[in-house]
Amino acid sequence: MSVILAARRTAVVPWGGAFSRLEIEDLAAPVVQALLTEAGISGGQVDELICANALGAGGNPARRVALAAGLPERVAGLSVDRQCAGGLDAILLARALVESGAAEVVVAGGVESYSRRPLRLRTDPEGGPAVAYEQARFTPWADRDPGMAEAAEALALRLGISRAAQDLWAVQSHAKARVCAGEIVALAGQQRDVFARGLSLAVAARAKVVCGSITAANAAVAADAAAFVLVVSDRIAAGRGLRILGGATLGGDPVEPGLAPVAAIRAVLERAGVSAQRVAVAEIMEAYAVQAMACVAGAGLDGARVNPGGGALARGHPIGASGAVLAVRLFYELQAGIGLAAIAAAGGIGTALLVER
Repeated sequence: MSVILAARRTAVVPWGGAFSRLEIEDLAAPVVQALLTEAGISGGQVDELICANALGAGGNPARRVALAAGLPERVAGLSVDRQCAGGLDAILLARALVESGAAEVVVAGGVESYSRRPLRLRTDPEGGPAVAYEQARFTPWADRDPGMAEAAEALALRLGISRAAQDLWAVQSHAKARVCAGEIVALAGQQRDVFARGLSLAVAARAKVVCGSITAANAAVAADAAAFVLVVSDRIAAGRGLRILGGATLGGDPVEPGLAPVAAIRAVLERAGVSAQRVAVAEIMEAYAVQAMACVAGAGLDGARVNPGGGALARGHPIGASGAVLAVRLFYELQAGIGLAAIAAAGGIGTALLVER
């Protein structure tokens, strides 16, 4: 059995804000250091650091983070790119290393700087000027590779989820958001998530439309953040922390990426022999309100137990770090019983993590 012994993160700050001048290692290294201090683990005990990052341009971000955090040079660092799901997948990889006996102490999570992301250009094979692009390709087929907002709108239309219902979910997410100082490592003067506000239905109704019923109010804002957990063996944990009961990453229809977590949630619950009704706390990614609503309904979760401290609509979406933010939130929200974290990713990918305290 593997255990999440400690969990920490930075605040989530919308892009162009207080973290806009920080490189990814500047965001991540203080979190890793605080994580080890909290757990009473020395850097010399760390076997590996796994870091998700979606918008960087290579260079093995995990290696940069490990070196900046002062870990031994033997900690090579493994970078993961599964877009939004990467932060949770890093934790599942850490679990696999620990439970296989290949490691005893693994730092796992993600970091993203939307503010410092590289510019994306595609070269012209005919020698013409390079062409800028915003979204990478997530499938080989142009007709099955929708923009994320377009996919969310299509999901809303198919399931009959109105803009008013999506706006209400967003308003409730902001209303539930609260100061999470215990889990946040102070950085650049930020020790709280700065985006949450007293959003009202009237304000949401005036929000800029992105696509159909998808608006600036019911879609998460791009953001900068880092989040990591410490995954260790039973021997190191000595009865502390959250036991990892299971995890699953599954592919689904790339045209409906928002629904992909449903299969992953069902799979991880079935493998653990746990019903959806037994989940005490669920942290479900809110890239879009409609996506979160569809996942909660499709997986049969109790909405009253979902995102009790608000979700990404009230914080922001630091892509590669978002899954790890969910895990950190779950670590602090779950006082007893079974907890679940789940996230969707572009290309039709869903990841779920199941834990118990």
